[in-house]
Amino acid sequence: MAHTYNELKHMTLTQLTEIAKETEHEAVQGFTQMNKDHLLKALCAALGIEMHVHHEVLGIDKSSIKKQIKELKVERDKALEAHDHKQLKVVRHQIKKLKQKIRRATV
Repeated sequence: MAHTYNELKHMTLTQLTEIAKETEHEAVQGFTQMNKDHLLKALCAALGIEMHVHHEVLGIDKSSIKKQIKELKVERDKALEAHDHKQLKVVRHQIKKLKQKIRRATV
């Protein structure tokens, strides 16, 4: 049975040791002596599960927005050098709005 990191994280130590008994991998050797944190790391290594949750961006094109942000950062640097505070404020606001758009679309 395939497990996810969240499933393993919410299991008890006895449930994790049962899974470790079934798993024949060098990372889980000595599982009876491990606490939950160490056993969780060992099981993730043995089962090939990543230790963190990936967030997905839905409904927008994240790469194009990041490209726009990079272009705006170049404009921001130019405004800083020219001491153009009005333009600097506008560009920073645009960058902030694009970053918020990405964060809102993240699931």
